[in-house]
Amino acid sequence: MKKSIFILFAFFMLLGLSSELNAQIKTPAPSPSSKTTQTVGLTDITVEYSRPSKKGREIFGNEGLVRYGETWRTGANKNTIVTFSDAVKVGGKDLKAGSYALYTIPGAEEWTVIFYTDYNNSGVPEKWDATKEAARLMVKPQTFPVEVETFLINIGNISMNSASLEIIWDNTLVEVPVEVDVDTKVMKDIERVLGGPSPADYYNAGSYYHESGKDLNKALEYVEKAVSKDPKFWQVRRKSLILADMGRYDEAITTAKQSLKLAQDAGNMDYVRMNEKAIGEWMSKAKGGKK
Repeated sequence: MKKSIFILFAFFMLLGLSSELNAQIKTPAPSPSSKTTQTVGLTDITVEYSRPSKKGREIFGNEGLVRYGETWRTGANKNTIVTFSDAVKVGGKDLKAGSYALYTIPGAEEWTVIFYTDYNNSGVPEKWDATKEAARLMVKPQTFPVEVETFLINIGNISMNSASLEIIWDNTLVEVPVEVDVDTKVMKDIERVLGGPSPADYYNAGSYYHESGKDLNKALEYVEKAVSKDPKFWQVRRKSLILADMGRYDEAITTAKQSLKLAQDAGNMDYVRMNEKAIGEWMSKAKGGKK
């Protein structure tokens, strides 16, 4: 009995020791991570980066923490990532929607700003690939009026169709102009909404009326509007189903044959088989078994 108690005690001691060895001690990060998203016009700009602090050090210069003429990850730890939800212009240069690593080469009179398509790096890539530069531009640094202790990337000067990606640290400010395309998106929405419902809108409305057991006449009206210009086999089949549920089997058969032909032309054999089966069932229900 004593031996069993001793073994059990030893087991729990080992279990406790193992838990202590596997436990992780969490401490504050020297350069905490940050993520900010700003909507500019109709485009979302997201910046993910780490924020080192000055801590009495010289930051930018030939002997600074961030040296002139050397490529910088523009932050600490993993490289900074900037994501645009739509295509934009940075410094007048086209940039597709997507995520980019933000690299900079600081200088006393001019900074090079680079948007790099490969953003899965921990810092600057060992082998730089110029073909992965989506945009490279030159920006003149400005003197910031107050000393900023902790590195900051801000999105400011926001208007309806532009903003500035601001890199701020110590007494240095670098502004990268960003332009977004608001007019194209708004005009498309205006044309879509003021142009009235699309065939897809009518089809969806008719399908809902049909499947939910609402007014079949209204369902038929909507689906007929959907197929009036450019009929699709699945839309015409819905019309045939509505007609059959209304007891109008002769019309349902004629419509199903149209859907069958369209499905054959499109190479969709599933709809061909469904229409063939429906036609056979409705023929037996049609008056006089009319074919």
